[in-house]
Amino acid sequence: MIDKIKVIISDDQHTVKIPSGVRMLVRRCCNAVLKLEQFRGSAEISVRFVDNEIIKELNNTYRNINSETDVLSFPLGENGVYDINPDSGAYLLGDIVISVEKAYSQADEFGHSLDREMAFLTVHSMLHLLGYDHVQGGLEAVRMREKEEQVLSQLGLKRNESYYMDEE
Repeated sequence: MIDKIKVIISDDQHTVKIPSGVRMLVRRCCNAVLKLEQFRGSAEISVRFVDNEIIKELNNTYRNINSETDVLSFPLGENGVYDINPDSGAYLLGDIVISVEKAYSQADEFGHSLDREMAFLTVHSMLHLLGYDHVQGGLEAVRMREKEEQVLSQLGLKRNESYYMDEE
């Protein structure tokens, strides 16, 4: 049983306006993933909204990839073992960094709403914080994608058919 979830959201960008409701949506996504994964105890997650310039710097610093990306995950746990906030007793799951600028352009590119894109990026990153990884492909990537779609469907944000683009 999830006890208490604290999602700390900061907006460190001034490039695009964050519509009302996005912060609540991000919190709902975090809760939905933890519920799906049957997470036990209290949890804290940090979510930071940035622009393409900041996420490019972070991507270069932490992944040696000198380009912008949509979302970065910084898990604080390993193999289900997390640091604990001494004040609250909550598990510190990690940090999610979302380029809202990139989210806007991807929502447009994929033909769905900004809410759908922000929810997808949050759910995707939450699964990373819980130890999922799609980088090697294969079954792990398929399982992660299935869980993403399950949570998004529960939140009423099913994907449309244009979501997957053909690789050229």
